[in-house]
Amino acid sequence: MMKVGAIIQARMGSTRLSGKVMKEIKGKTVLGHVIERVSQSTLIDQIVIATTDLTRDNVIEVEAKKYGANVFRGSEKDVLSRYFYAAKQNNIDVVVRITSDCPLIDPFVVDDVVSKFLEHRYNLVTNAGSDHCQRTYPRGLDTEVLSFAALEDAYHHAKEEYQREHVTPYIYEHSNNIHYVMNETDYSKYRWTLDTEEDFELINEVYKRLYNGSHDFYLEDIVQLFVKEPDLFNINAHIEQKKIN
Repeated sequence: MMKVGAIIQARMGSTRLSGKVMKEIKGKTVLGHVIERVSQSTLIDQIVIATTDLTRDNVIEVEAKKYGANVFRGSEKDVLSRYFYAAKQNNIDVVVRITSDCPLIDPFVVDDVVSKFLEHRYNLVTNAGSDHCQRTYPRGLDTEVLSFAALEDAYHHAKEEYQREHVTPYIYEHSNNIHYVMNETDYSKYRWTLDTEEDFELINEVYKRLYNGSHDFYLEDIVQLFVKEPDLFNINAHIEQKKIN
């Protein structure tokens, strides 16, 4: 049996919205919401928070352990090495890469991406789109699933700064064994990630309307909310999307 582990990268030093993972929404931190939502996945065996070894990220370690997640601490800039050693230390065979700025991450979407990987044993499976495939999911539901072997190969051979800062570019550039998961309906116009104050305002409004103390709202629930209240879409629609997560 292969061990499937979600490794969630988190740090306090975000350049656009510092400390965003510790912002509170409905009485819980963003990081807490992410961990709780990912923990609803039926295919993930373990959750690891990969943070930096900087003192300012001590609060992330404390918060992660509060929600029962393991913690690995490593390089701030070399996130690829952080992922590699987090996976190695926790004996993870299948790495599920999620970022901590996705408090609307959907465990059913995560399971769909993981299941595609387990069925066919690709090097990498993603729902995030790329230069080769159009995104169909909202930004903020991004899930990448990769083999430890692919991660290890990238760790040893990736040389460019951007390849080490963003974890998976080397795999996209050097593997032809990649699968893209497409949604039946194109929801790519929606931005549900947390990178700016406008993003936080939007996500906060979604939680106000749909969160009642449990995480029983998912992709289609949020889409229906946007259909019902289209003005919500305008809160952060003007934010330029980053090309690489």
